[in-house]
This record gives sequence, C-alpha cells and structure tokens, in this order.
Amino acid sequence: MLPPAHRLRSSREFSEVVRRGRRAGRPLLVVSVLIPTEPSGAPTRAGLVVGKAVGGSVVRSRTSRRLRHLLRDRLDRLPTGSRVVVRALPGAGAASSAALGDDLDRALDRVVPR
Repeated sequence: MLPPAHRLRSSREFSEVVRRGRRAGRPLLVVSVLIPTEPSGAPTRAGLVVGKAVGGSVVRSRTSRRLRHLLRDRLDRLPTGSRVVVRALPGAGAASSAALGDDLDRALDRVVPR
C-alpha cells in the first residue's frame, strides 16, 4: 500500500502528469513521470490507472494491488517531488508480478534521467 502522502488524488493531478510528463510505453503498462524543475521538499507521489480493458473488477483490483506494491518499492529511485502515473494495459491483468516489475523498471529507466 502506498502511504497517503505518496498518492495522487485529483483528476487534475493525473491529467497534468500525463500531459506534461515524460512517457515510456511497455507491453504491459505506460509510465508517465513529471519531475519538478526546482527541488522541493514534497514527497514523490504516484497514481494508477487500471481500466476495464484490463479485466473484470477482481482482475483490476488484483492488478492494482500488485502495481501499488511494485511501485512502492521503487519510489526512492525517483527525484524528490516527482509525480508518477502508471496506466495498466490490457495484458497486465494476466501478467505475472515479475513481468509487471520488469516492465515498470524498464519504463522508469527510460523516463528518469540519471
């Protein structure tokens, strides 16, 4: 579970990250990251988009839980104050956690500057 301070909540925040952030697509998910131009003390925040194309409600909930768990372990790799949106694609519901983690790692490596 992501701590409350690390969650994106409003649709405006999701939209801003998707529109203005850097994006990397993988077979199972798309990751958008908006890195602040000025360093701030704000925590890194993340949100998930798991639509009906992924599967029924049980599949979507399971996919969300797995993605939250994977994302929580990777928040420290992102610059402080960054905002992340992970959108699950239709194949994510049937994928293993290892495959989701691999796609998440590769996408983050592409969008986060070293």
